[in-house]
Amino acid sequence: MFESLGEKLNNAFKRFRNKGKLTEADVKEGMREIKLALLEADVNFKVVKEFVRTVSERAVGAEVLESLLPGQQVVKIVNEELTSLMGGSQSKLTISSNPPTIVMMVGLQGAGKTTHAGKLAGLYQKQGKRPLLVACDIYRPAAIKQLQIIGERLNIPVFTMGDGVSPVKIAKEAVDYAKKQGFDMVFLDTAGRLQIDEVLMKELADIKEAVHPTEILLTIDAMIGQESVNVADSFNQLLDITGVILTKLDGDTRGGAALSVRYVTGKPIKFIGVGEKLDAIEPFYPDRMASRILGMGDVLTLIDKAQAAFDEKQAAALEQKMREQTFTLDDYLDQLNQIKKMGNLEQLMGMMPGMKPGALKDAKIDEKALVRTEAIIHSMTKKEREHPEILNASRRKRIAAGSGTTVEEVNRVLNQFNQMLKMMKQFSGAGKNKQMKKMLGRMRF
Repeated sequence: MFESLGEKLNNAFKRFRNKGKLTEADVKEGMREIKLALLEADVNFKVVKEFVRTVSERAVGAEVLESLLPGQQVVKIVNEELTSLMGGSQSKLTISSNPPTIVMMVGLQGAGKTTHAGKLAGLYQKQGKRPLLVACDIYRPAAIKQLQIIGERLNIPVFTMGDGVSPVKIAKEAVDYAKKQGFDMVFLDTAGRLQIDEVLMKELADIKEAVHPTEILLTIDAMIGQESVNVADSFNQLLDITGVILTKLDGDTRGGAALSVRYVTGKPIKFIGVGEKLDAIEPFYPDRMASRILGMGDVLTLIDKAQAAFDEKQAAALEQKMREQTFTLDDYLDQLNQIKKMGNLEQLMGMMPGMKPGALKDAKIDEKALVRTEAIIHSMTKKEREHPEILNASRRKRIAAGSGTTVEEVNRVLNQFNQMLKMMKQFSGAGKNKQMKKMLGRMRF
């Protein structure tokens, strides 16, 4: 995500960082590189022009030219203007005071409406809501079946009337059903087209008129770049959308859509899709995204993910085990599973401060290593997991065969486990660094 743009912006900043004092000529040359970086990232030309003008005006002011650290001041200004460009602050989904909250999903075919209707429903289900998915796409082959499969995976009911009923009638009947059955959120999965046409827009306008949705969310494929701005503008003019979901951001290294859509439509990006899994969706925070683009990390989102995977009972039990030094391979496996719950490891690494965009380009993180570790531990007996010191050469050979791995991999897992035990022992002495003990006791992973 934003790998190419972040790399080019950081290269442009080198012009500023290497200067003790900046002149207007230095700023002009640096801005030229920033402009090229944004254009190459497929950011809308009008957006680039306005962004560069605003940053340039601030960068040639006294706060930069007379600063002791002018390079840092320029980076600060670019960070603030990127945040402003993407909306300034988080825009939450509006929850109706008179349930159900009706969320109408619109967009072109292939943008990910059906999947993200499910992702959103799943997200709010975790927050205690009772969502209902509604199959209003009667045209695309297997669209209804796809939504039903998603509903089954998430344990969320799907309302359908088949493909012989008008989408407007389906939407109205679904809302009435939701009211009677006590569902407090309704997600309408409407039909898309390969391109915008009058028939599609008329149908969407009729659904809007029939059910008066609380939110109309436009689902945009970030991979289509400049075209996403035209799509957003067209849907907004005809339907007056309330927000945008940008999908496939995990596959787009340029990021032009995220920087253009808000400016062109005036409507906020509310969520981003960051993977294929049904939990791979995040609320959109402009300030956090600006920090990611500039390689400053995104610690707050990292904390959010950790808290979502965090189990308080497990943490309390872990703290007790660490104090008593009874931490076993089963406990070690539990901690690895909590890491897996947090999501894609490369994305998590990219949220670390100081991890520059592109730094992980050639360093592929092997997520399958976690799967192999799990297989290795599961191939041990209960006694072996509790007392790994008994694992002699013959036992290790048997475990390797049982887990489909090698003896070297088994040894590596045991070495990692022993290193963790040493670290715990270091901080478990009575009265020794209590604050560190407390912190370790609350570790998420």
